[in-house]
Amino acid sequence: MSLRTQRVGDLIREEVSWILGRRVKDPRIKMATITGVDVSPDLRNAKVFFSVLGDEVQWTSTQEGLAAAKPFIRRELSDRLRIRRVPDLVFVADRSLERAERIDRLLRGLD
Repeated sequence: MSLRTQRVGDLIREEVSWILGRRVKDPRIKMATITGVDVSPDLRNAKVFFSVLGDEVQWTSTQEGLAAAKPFIRRELSDRLRIRRVPDLVFVADRSLERAERIDRLLRGLD
């Protein structure tokens, strides 16, 4: 990953977090946390990773809420960022915390 794509990814992560916290009114996504953004080398696509505390229903609901809010989020990003083209956003569930907790429980069970 080049320095430019990393900087754009960090900027998108900060701005999407701000937009979700302050501008989006959908209650399905209020508990979502943006954990990272991977931007393609041509800056046309961005995978936005999110995490949610809750059960499978909460994960699904959040995914649906983010998909519904995607056009609004892109419009807000185009107003807030100073880049020629706002990448197409794809929201991806980041379940690494769940996996880490599961591994921790398994390791504790070995004692």
